[in-house]
Amino acid sequence: MKIHPFLIEMVQIAVLLFAAPLFAGWVKMVKCWSQGRTAPSLFQPVRDIRKLLSKDVVLAENASWIFRFTPYLVFGVTVLAGGIIPIISTDLPLAATADVIALVALFAIARFFTALAGMDIGTAFGGMGSSREMTIASLAEPAMLMAIFAVSLASKSTSLSQMVLVVSQGYSILQPSLAFALLAFILIALAETGRVPVDNPATHLELTMIHEAMVLEYSGRHLALIEWAKMMKLFLFVVLGISAFFPWGIAVNDDLAGILAAPAYLVMKLGLAAVGLVLIETGLAKMRIFRVTEFLGSAFLFATLGMLSFFILE
Repeated sequence: MKIHPFLIEMVQIAVLLFAAPLFAGWVKMVKCWSQGRTAPSLFQPVRDIRKLLSKDVVLAENASWIFRFTPYLVFGVTVLAGGIIPIISTDLPLAATADVIALVALFAIARFFTALAGMDIGTAFGGMGSSREMTIASLAEPAMLMAIFAVSLASKSTSLSQMVLVVSQGYSILQPSLAFALLAFILIALAETGRVPVDNPATHLELTMIHEAMVLEYSGRHLALIEWAKMMKLFLFVVLGISAFFPWGIAVNDDLAGILAAPAYLVMKLGLAAVGLVLIETGLAKMRIFRVTEFLGSAFLFATLGMLSFFILE
């Protein structure tokens, strides 16, 4: 039995919207267990979003349309990014026109408007966070493109669906190019999603905040959309890593049996990814902001080595 690609797209976006808060809750649970603390419920992020959606929005007097518009744009752009990445199937309507370059551009749009909103109110924290975010972006985005390009060399395409097809058909992760690209991608994902050692999502210390400093003035439904988009971004980066390096289990056509089996593989991979993320965060301390450039420089170096090793060794 065949399924229409647009129906697959709708199911995939629904998975993104509802699975992202659950994945964030699972990461918190595993982290609490690893630290010997009582873990919150798996559905706590869902309750937080629902509670924020029911609250009133408090706006500063000098807030412009940028500040009001940014939460909706960031949320919409993140959902659109979820329509590009193969989560359960490669048979997506956007697969033929949108590739990894478009995906990076979508994340850049969301970051750009978030930085503008952080500076729009005129607070010191907002300007500081926007400056730090743009500094990290200037290093993370080229490194991310280089890491994905190392995979695209093997598939001879920048389409994520084509990458899934090639890697799932036998291109081994043990290849030097993919090994270097995977290491670079892990470092980039930690920076892009604001995790330790680059940023700490659980703190509000003024000397360490990066992403949180830009959204301190948001409240109510605006903050709910920002937090929801943040959870989806973490989910998407994990899924992007799965699609590019461990695509086994993703349906490569519109067959119903493969699509029904894909969520089971996805849940298993997400569970393992959460454990790996917690091991990184509990084993490392947050680095100084001035060391982040060296951290992302190393990611760019690994991505470059991945591309060079493809031409030299493969």
